[in-house]
Amino acid sequence: MHITRKKTRQIQAGSVKIGGDAPISVQSMCSTDTRDVKATVEQIRQLEIAGCELIRVAVPDEAAAEALPKIKAAMTVPLIADIHFDHRLALKAAEVVDCVRINPGNIGAWWKVQEVIKAVNERGIPLRVGVNGGSLERPLLDKYGWPSPEALSESALNAVHALEDEGFTNMKVSLKASDVHHAIDAYYLFSTQSNYPLHIGITEAGTAMTGAVKSAIGLGWLLSQGIGDTLRVSLAADPVEEVKVGFEILKSLELRHRGINVIACPTCGRVEIDVVRMANELEKKLGHIKTPLNVSVLGCVVNGIGEGKEADIGIAGGEGKGILFKKGKLMRKVPMDELMDTLIYEVEQLAKEKDAEASGATHDRSSDVQAEAGWELMGHAPDEQSTIVRDIPVLPSKP
Repeated sequence: MHITRKKTRQIQAGSVKIGGDAPISVQSMCSTDTRDVKATVEQIRQLEIAGCELIRVAVPDEAAAEALPKIKAAMTVPLIADIHFDHRLALKAAEVVDCVRINPGNIGAWWKVQEVIKAVNERGIPLRVGVNGGSLERPLLDKYGWPSPEALSESALNAVHALEDEGFTNMKVSLKASDVHHAIDAYYLFSTQSNYPLHIGITEAGTAMTGAVKSAIGLGWLLSQGIGDTLRVSLAADPVEEVKVGFEILKSLELRHRGINVIACPTCGRVEIDVVRMANELEKKLGHIKTPLNVSVLGCVVNGIGEGKEADIGIAGGEGKGILFKKGKLMRKVPMDELMDTLIYEVEQLAKEKDAEASGATHDRSSDVQAEAGWELMGHAPDEQSTIVRDIPVLPSKP
């Protein structure tokens, strides 16, 4: 399936472009106490290593706001401040960060929003207008009776129009709901009526497994329809896992390519090697590689090459022996006790070769932090146009 992304306005948070033809960016949020600079910076470093492109921190009070300059100074990716209730925190954060997130439903009187607009305008940074089912305006709750997709969409549109009346357009929008159907409908409704870039996510999705499944379904559907310019997978887990799941969702739809994609057979009674252990070990030991490569770990020598023919490189093993293959062609036989080390070495060499090829490209990506070697070596470039021609009805909403 080929995906045509909806053309949205483009904004920029720090060095990362969002919307337009820019790649869909992956972000996360620190789970540390922002006032604890050391812990927050350490978590940010782990997120940066995992490939996180935008990092948000909570700013619940003055002490957290005062910690922002030290945190920002230690970062290599853009910093977003998450503000609720107190607009004065947004004003202070705007002096430091690359984007400010506010919720019009809980920020207070309109003059407070106007002050925030003035502050971000002076620094040329965008706002993220974040609408959430848990904090909708009372008139909309009275109108719809519950935080319906229609209520979320109307809330976001009202906020956008009010900001436009102030002459402000440097924004992205999110419409978060924990119910997959409601989130899908809210984003779909809004996207049919606005061309502002969308930050998509299923809020409060759950634990690492259930949250990943909900996010894959909800975000996957939206992305497949061309909706979404930046995303966060919200998990009750280590934020690094959010980044990993986010990229896996994008990789599965061929919207982004980064790092190793392990192809492993689901195992069966014919398998004579520990495919599960080897596949997990491979992902861990090759996590440092950014170059997009498909790597197969298969447990059957007879069918291995055929099943892994789409892989760049892989192994298959059984009956005390193993084989190494590239692009479906047998390279050599390898003793079983050397199979994993051989594969890891060969993958690293192949990554170096691909990086060397990429370094000769003439396209200038110096202004884009997403230009790290290997982002788009395979699959569709972010600005490729392809087609999906079918009407997708909005699912009926139920209270």
